[in-house]
Amino acid sequence: MAHFTVIGLGRFGIAASLELIHLGHTVTGVDLDPKIAEKYADNLTQMVICDASDEGALRELDLNSSNVVLVAIGEDMEASLLSTLALKNVGVKNIWVKASSKAHHTIVSKLGVSRIIHPEEEMGIRVAQALNYPMVNNYLSLGHGLHVVEIPIKEKLNGSTIGQVLKDLRGSVDAILVKRGPTKFTKLGHDFALLTNDVLLLCGTRAELQYLAPRLI
Repeated sequence: MAHFTVIGLGRFGIAASLELIHLGHTVTGVDLDPKIAEKYADNLTQMVICDASDEGALRELDLNSSNVVLVAIGEDMEASLLSTLALKNVGVKNIWVKASSKAHHTIVSKLGVSRIIHPEEEMGIRVAQALNYPMVNNYLSLGHGLHVVEIPIKEKLNGSTIGQVLKDLRGSVDAILVKRGPTKFTKLGHDFALLTNDVLLLCGTRAELQYLAPRLI
């Protein structure tokens, strides 16, 4: 279990906070609006009404006990930048920032934060991948041209082996894991037989996965 601080509880910030709570972590929510603080006080581990651009106020929050501080103030670029700068000045090491534009990204990148997030852009890419690969449930880019996709096994592939599904792509596309109900299989030989409703995780380049796609529809 880790502890996170989320600054700015708009739609993005509260969604991230509640999901972290759901995953078993603890979350301190920080927002300037008392109405928002009151609304989510019972949902988060701790709720603080605070101007996150005020270094003095931030020093009272013991932010270095957080694994990550997420600045989720994407809509108000000035407030986001001032909060990020204040976090750097009080010595917070691991800062993630939501950026709402290229200009926002450019300025934040000069502050030396750990990660810059573009939620709308990243979601747009995920939607495009879902449209391009309708058989894919989830899609994750690993960088360096590699992607992981989650594929539900349809009835036509029932009984097919990993080797039969991958065929000429063996060694290029890797079968990482098969989920079968509550059970997971990670040691997947070429003779591992797939069953209807299994979920298969594959890793490969976009071109290789696209080449494979017609077999999985």
